[in-house]
Parts: sequence; C-alpha cells; structure tokens
Amino acid sequence: MADPKYRQIADGLRFKIESGVYPPDQKLPTESDLTDEFGASRNTIRDAIKSLINLGLVETRPGQGTFVTKRPDPLVTTLSADEVTGLGGGEGAAYRSEVSEEHRTPAVSEPDVRVQTAGGEIAARLRVPEGMRLISRHQQRFIDGTPWSLQTSFYPRQFANQGAERLLEDQDIAEGTVEYLLKKLKLKQVGYRDWITVRAPNLNEITFFRLPPDGRVQVFEIFRTAFDQDANPMRVTVTVFPTDCNQFIVNVGKVPPAKYEVVPPDGS
Repeated sequence: MADPKYRQIADGLRFKIESGVYPPDQKLPTESDLTDEFGASRNTIRDAIKSLINLGLVETRPGQGTFVTKRPDPLVTTLSADEVTGLGGGEGAAYRSEVSEEHRTPAVSEPDVRVQTAGGEIAARLRVPEGMRLISRHQQRFIDGTPWSLQTSFYPRQFANQGAERLLEDQDIAEGTVEYLLKKLKLKQVGYRDWITVRAPNLNEITFFRLPPDGRVQVFEIFRTAFDQDANPMRVTVTVFPTDCNQFIVNVGKVPPAKYEVVPPDGS
C-alpha cells in the first residue's frame, strides 16, 4: 500500500532539506507554490509541513513563513579529569576554557543560592540522612547567547558553619569551590564519579532550552559526586544538557587530543 500523499510530500521535502537543496534558514516555498508543485490540496500540504515540524526539520515563524531549522553546533565536553589539575570538564573554569577553545563565547548566570533539605537521590549520593540541610548553588549556562546547560551543586550546610561561608553568597567563587574548600576546610578533592542518564525534559527545561514540547529532544543528566582525601563525598553536582547540542568524551590512559576527531554537524 502506498504511503499517504502528505507523507510522500514530506519525504520529498525532507530529501531536499537533507541534501542541501533547502539549506538551514532557507524559507520553504509558500503553501500555494507547494500545492502547485505537488498537485495536492492545502490541507495535505499543511499535514506534510506539520510532519516536518514534528521531526524538527522546519519551523514556522509567524508572519514570515516556514524555514529550515539550523542544526545545533554541538559542544564536545571532556568529562575525564585533567592530568595536571585533576578537575573534570563541564564545570567552572574547565567549561569556560573548552567553550573558548572552540572560539565560542561562554556565559554563566549569577548563582541562585538556597538552603534546602536533602532528599532522595542527592542524599544517597552525598551519603547523608534525608532531611539534612544542604546548600545548593544553581546556575544557567549559555554559549553564544544560547541556553546550553543547567547546573546545580549541593554541599553540606555544615561546610559554611565550619568556615566556608562564601558557599552561601549569591556570587561566583572566583578561584572555584574545589580550591576554596581546600583552602578553608582542608578538604581536597581527589576524584569524582560521573553517573550519566538520559530522560525526557521537564517543563522548566523545555522552557529554558526552548525544546519541542513533545519530548523528542531528551536531556542528559550527569550526577558528579566528588570525593575528598578520606573517600567521603564532599559535593554532588547535577548538570542537565539537551541531547541535540552536546557530546561527551572520556579519555582513558595516554591518548592524543580528540579535537581533530570531532565530526562537524553536517557530517563533512
């Protein structure tokens, strides 16, 4: 049985998009032109366009028409620790450095700092009782002005009581919290574990990342548990990335830089 007419039209337009006949940001022909080209009704053309919108291939701009969407230029983050600093990618200065090396512009919001109770997954990863008071430091992160990731770090509230008061300040800790906790509390981060999951985005993430509401673009959620010199968890950092514009590398052993292996988004 032949595919419905709207699907045949959608497949034809998709071929033109993927082959470059209609490049990113190109406006598609009008409904009237497509009706003439394919000998179909306007309703059939609209169903074909709706199918392409659902695939994320085109977008409708009110008052302007339908345009081919721009494919995201993915950021490749190296999750494994730097040999010299021992710090992992995707956080603080390492995040800014990796973005800048790609000749792109990083930006981070001021921290949203709160005191809250530990529960569920965070309590388990920090190995603290549920209900224990924690400090959370949440930031929105951007690349070239585009929302790129959401990051929240959790610390035991007692760290501030013991002398690390700046954890409670709603401003960046310039030297980084790893260096700050070493200086103030003699807590040395000796390693970390990344636990990576993929899930559907929640409403807040759909809004912030401007994702399609149907969940077809999922998110990575990375739980990074950092350990001190006594093998105790000293913080948990949760970072959420949309899957369509992020990739990750983990290096094991002595390997050359991976930047020359990264495939451009157009596959060339």
